[in-house]
Amino acid sequence: MTDYLDVDARPILRAGGEPFSVIMAAVGGLQQGQGLRLYAPFKPVPLFTVMADKGFAHSASELEGGEWEVLFTPVGAEPETTSIVASNSPFVPWPEPVVELDNRDLDPPEPMVRILAAAEKLGPGETLTSLLRREPVFLFPQLEKRGFRWLGGFRPDGATYELTVRAPL
Repeated sequence: MTDYLDVDARPILRAGGEPFSVIMAAVGGLQQGQGLRLYAPFKPVPLFTVMADKGFAHSASELEGGEWEVLFTPVGAEPETTSIVASNSPFVPWPEPVVELDNRDLDPPEPMVRILAAAEKLGPGETLTSLLRREPVFLFPQLEKRGFRWLGGFRPDGATYELTVRAPL
């Protein structure tokens, strides 16, 4: 299990500050194999690429009130969790996927089109999974608009994004 150093960027951002240098200083002080747990008032998507370049995979969970906890795990270490939890998502187990899609070889927007088409065919509460080359940031609002919930995150290899979509109950 990976040990994480906690950094809370929320007070810095609320005070109008920029937490990037604090985060990078914390990353510079990590022990070998140690990860970083970041708390932020929003999903820090641009930081994902910066941390990936430094050898960290990420997983994010939305907290109550729309804030985020993001785990940056050194690639090759066992992550504490590998999922992102969408808003309104209880921490309850989801059923096994009834549809599995491998969209890693498709160019945008084909993965989004395939996922939305397959999601529309799900029964109430059913799930599907999809493997992707990148985080589908443009898909998330479309899923939310249609009432779907989603979980996602990069696998420890840092190159494959695994998305699970659950149909409304």
